[in-house]
Amino acid sequence: MPVLSTEAIETLLRPYLRDGAALPENLYPQLSLYLDLLVKWNARTNLTAIREPEEMVRRHFGESLFAGQHLGTCATLLDLGSGAGFPGLPIAILRPEIAVTLAESQNKKATFLREAVRTLNLPNVEVWPVRAETLPAARRFHVVTLRAVDNMAAALAAAEPRTIHRIAILTTTMATPELSPIFTVAETLPLPGSQTQHLLLADRSQ
Repeated sequence: MPVLSTEAIETLLRPYLRDGAALPENLYPQLSLYLDLLVKWNARTNLTAIREPEEMVRRHFGESLFAGQHLGTCATLLDLGSGAGFPGLPIAILRPEIAVTLAESQNKKATFLREAVRTLNLPNVEVWPVRAETLPAARRFHVVTLRAVDNMAAALAAAEPRTIHRIAILTTTMATPELSPIFTVAETLPLPGSQTQHLLLADRSQ
């Protein structure tokens, strides 16, 4: 039995998705598989401090899908410091036209990501199991995403030269990062159901 039914997941995610948005047919079944895998692995490897499946769906899946709907046109995406796959993996499920690279240097999390990509059969996803700074210099991405990184200043320093067009940051009003002058804030969108968390979208201006 799945941890949560696809119907329960759909209900929990409704506030994060645009009314009438065209969604992949397999979105909720894929997220159900992902949730089952996350709960199973989290019991022994501590991938996330959130333990309640419903809260995992809201905080991890919902916030990631919300970000995925606001990226604009995007062919390639780097999820820097992906952790257990957020926001990169839900975005890859929501928008299979995007080639997603998950950069995660912690071995246990990278191992989980590889298993998730295999289980979910996501041909558009690559796991980069070492620091993003080791990516070849020629590897640049239309969008770079950041969420819950340990050192935001260091993460931005790694993200900015990799970014062709846009940086998308899931952060809080208390921890709004300082961007390089070559980026201009395009939008700051409050996350559904939160008073303090928002999605910051910044576009490269030079």
